[in-house]
Amino acid sequence: MHRWSKLFVPTLREAPADAEVASHKFLLRAGYIRQLGAGIYNYLFLGQRSLNKIIGIVREEMDQIGQEFYLPAILPRDLWEQSGRWTGMGENMFRLKDRKGADLCLGMTHEEIMTAIARNELRSYKQLPQIWYQIQTKFRDEPRPKSGLLRVRQFTMKDSYSFDLNPAGLDKSFDLHDAVYRRIFTRCGLKFVAVEADSGAMGGSQSQEFMVYTDAGEDLIASCPVCGYAANLEKAISRLEPVAEIEPTGDGKPELVHTPGCAAIADVAAFFKISPASDIKCVAYMALKRGTNGAKDSWHGVTTFLRGDHQVNETKLLGAIGAAELRTMQAEELTQYMNGPAGYLGPVGLKHDAKPLGEGLTVLIDKSLEGRKNMVCGANKLDYHLRNVTPGRDFTWTLAADIRNVNEGEACPKDNCGGKLVVGKAVEVGHIFKLGYKYSESMGARVLDPNGKEVTPIMGSYGIGIERILTAAIEQSNDANGFWLPASIAPFTVVVTVTNVADTALRETGEKLAAELEAAGLDVLLDDRDERAGVKFKDADLVGISYRINVGKKAASGQVELVSRAISSSVDVALSDVVAHVKERVQEDALLTQVNA
Repeated sequence: MHRWSKLFVPTLREAPADAEVASHKFLLRAGYIRQLGAGIYNYLFLGQRSLNKIIGIVREEMDQIGQEFYLPAILPRDLWEQSGRWTGMGENMFRLKDRKGADLCLGMTHEEIMTAIARNELRSYKQLPQIWYQIQTKFRDEPRPKSGLLRVRQFTMKDSYSFDLNPAGLDKSFDLHDAVYRRIFTRCGLKFVAVEADSGAMGGSQSQEFMVYTDAGEDLIASCPVCGYAANLEKAISRLEPVAEIEPTGDGKPELVHTPGCAAIADVAAFFKISPASDIKCVAYMALKRGTNGAKDSWHGVTTFLRGDHQVNETKLLGAIGAAELRTMQAEELTQYMNGPAGYLGPVGLKHDAKPLGEGLTVLIDKSLEGRKNMVCGANKLDYHLRNVTPGRDFTWTLAADIRNVNEGEACPKDNCGGKLVVGKAVEVGHIFKLGYKYSESMGARVLDPNGKEVTPIMGSYGIGIERILTAAIEQSNDANGFWLPASIAPFTVVVTVTNVADTALRETGEKLAAELEAAGLDVLLDDRDERAGVKFKDADLVGISYRINVGKKAASGQVELVSRAISSSVDVALSDVVAHVKERVQEDALLTQVNA
């Protein structure tokens, strides 16, 4: 058995000042981790035990559908060139050279490497489907590491990849991962939600994230409490209520109005006595287009227009125009592309390209502007606006797309629902993608179909953040004294606390009880330290162990105190019954977790 007196568990009474979120504070205070550098952490004894348990659950479930590989973390440039992601990954990728000057990188993900194996080894449809996975260290040059293990530069990921003959096969592989992920997160005790998501740099046709709600999250999730619709804000849509159009003035054509000092939406709305929903907002960007086939990267002007009460979702915008990055237009660029000052920019009179990211200006409108009329917008002239502006009549655009954030309280997009969306913060713990042919096509993977015809396999990619499961579990289960983990991922299931080790009878009782619990298959920690009982209780509450058995004065009469950390309750139990009682509690908690998930 493990004895606390022999272990390295460096608990802290206070968290460092730079620890902001609960999981970061408690991982440090409980001695699970110590920081080595920005976004780089050492995992100490308790932390590694929990991570190993999580990995065990992931491996056990993934083995039901796939085969485990272990791939290199240091990768050659040429495979990333073949997929087009050597430049596409930008500064997020750690790059290095070997002594001969060859370019290498540290693996962020392994689509290219798995595809190379498939290209070299798979020849026939008879070898499909295949699901290959690994549990391995990944590296990303995170620009702003923070929040402990939530945003780091080195982390552990379970990443798996599927190869199928056709889309129907990919659908099955995707569904298999969906079911496995739900079992994994349920067994780890997480209260999670599966949401529609953006595919981002991975690409593909369909993407789903598994999220845990917490104020520490950096993702925003829109969900409907009525029908269960849920989506990342980067993908979420809503149903907008009709807007009462304002009455036109004069002949109903665009009219120039002097609006001194009215650069802000609120000032414009007050000046014209209108709702911000009847004002056309302009947000101007420069968008980076990645070069292909040796061409250089290039920046292009992109101007967006949407309702004054809406905000641009830049992920949606990037997807709509096929750009790699965005930045705000500077003053000289506004003059070049818009010929107008900030705060007074508008769409009337702008010349635009026929296709996104051409030589001139790309103009996008949010779909919520389609069909509107008699709106107000900037006149591209200092202290002037236009009214009576109707999209489609008074100006045109390169592309109309959904590029806005949904707002809390907007109607659910599902037909016949009637619910209102709520928006909350969440942490992503898993993500599954239908990649399609992006990698297999670009890298030349081919197999023969049943007719002897050479075809391209279709792929999927599926990731789980191992450390994120631990941090999410702590975020959802903590109080002022520490945190508690489900027995399935806690470093120990039960800690036997001998309140006074100087008392021979108590010490021997604790030793015997710990041995019996261990023989019953439970992970046991014996707190045999020569410390005050209060110190031991505080440490036990802090470090995430599900149950504590206090061996104190009542042991002389054959009783011990069983403390359930999650509900902060205690009960006296006969020594002869305590092993069975703990096992029963653990089984009940596991069943309750499955019901709640």
